[in-house]
Amino acid sequence: MQRSTRKHPSWILVLVLILGFAAACAPEEDPEGEPDEEADTDTAFEMPDTVVWTAYDVGSAGYSQSASIGHAMGGEGITLRVIPGGNDVARQSPLLGGRAHFGALGIASFLSQEGVMEFSETEWGPQSVRILGAAWADFNTGIASCAGDVGIATVDDLEGKRLAWVVGAPALNLNMTSFLAAADLTWDDVERVEFPSFGAATRAALENQVDCYVASTNSGNAVELSESPRGFQPAHLPRPEEDPDAWDRLLSEAPYWEFNEATIGADPVSEEEPHIGSTYGYPIITTYDVQDPGLVYEQARLIYELLPEYEDAYPGNDGFALEAQRFEWVMPYHEGAVRYFEEQGVWTDEMEAHNQALIERQEVLAAAYDRALSELEEEQLTAEEFPDLWMEIRAEELTGAGFEPYWEDVFW
Repeated sequence: MQRSTRKHPSWILVLVLILGFAAACAPEEDPEGEPDEEADTDTAFEMPDTVVWTAYDVGSAGYSQSASIGHAMGGEGITLRVIPGGNDVARQSPLLGGRAHFGALGIASFLSQEGVMEFSETEWGPQSVRILGAAWADFNTGIASCAGDVGIATVDDLEGKRLAWVVGAPALNLNMTSFLAAADLTWDDVERVEFPSFGAATRAALENQVDCYVASTNSGNAVELSESPRGFQPAHLPRPEEDPDAWDRLLSEAPYWEFNEATIGADPVSEEEPHIGSTYGYPIITTYDVQDPGLVYEQARLIYELLPEYEDAYPGNDGFALEAQRFEWVMPYHEGAVRYFEEQGVWTDEMEAHNQALIERQEVLAAAYDRALSELEEEQLTAEEFPDLWMEIRAEELTGAGFEPYWEDVFW
């Protein structure tokens, strides 16, 4: 097992791009669509004719942004084929299995690194993910996206409402958990409605079967909700200086958030009416540590240098600018991307030290998981007992190595 983050362009043009791209991006069994093997990293790397990504369902911000990048790559003679997935596990599985080179992932990539929630299961465990970058723009990622007809203005108003829980989507569910925590609420204070996929949750909001789900303010699904009879209202957070306790509770559940005032998004989000909330870069272009450095270098180069070709194709694409990147975040950058950053003169010794510490963290997590598996067998524990054992060992090993464990007990 390999174990090794009110002014739109024309939505009609974007929809045409997405629908046209979807036909080319549908999963297929043609072996020509499989990732090409490139072993020699010491010679000049030649990009394959087809590069395979994964993303959320058609209509998601991540899929739409992938489509726009793919359109720009087409001008370089490269086909970008995107495999859509209905949840976090479905998006990352093709990367793990070698059926995709990269994923336009969400913060589940970080959760997979940490080996928590669905990624605590024995077929996963902590993953040695690497990133190339993310879109850090003036939208808010993964926020509580609510219908406008149920009286929700802030996260405090989530109490008693119908909230989506997407099976196999730990990032979406942890995000909502953190918003509840910010309001000093839990899932016991709301009506949890389960859905098999992100797309199913968004459709349910349109059909008045759920009040809120997790999506980005610039998501096509949020636009669709805003144009429906229900309308769209993202739940605001207090500013950190206004309610530091709320932010402490938020970050205790989800340490990857940063404060942001979003001006890009579905109506009513605008410069005149920003969404006060939290965000992280999205989509996070992710791969594994074993991916060919030459391929990663070229893919990173195309993402950053083709930006003028796709920047205006979807709201928030400007967040892929090199100067917008967070080079000291919660997941390490791939060595191929680092080489590109070094050539651009933006990579410092401090960034390299931070990156190496994150890689060391992954090594500690991998060793801790192996220990947990050994003790599971030695003590003849059941699968139901394993998460408690794993989280105890995980916290012990990370703390002993000088790392913050973030969580010490099972929280899912």
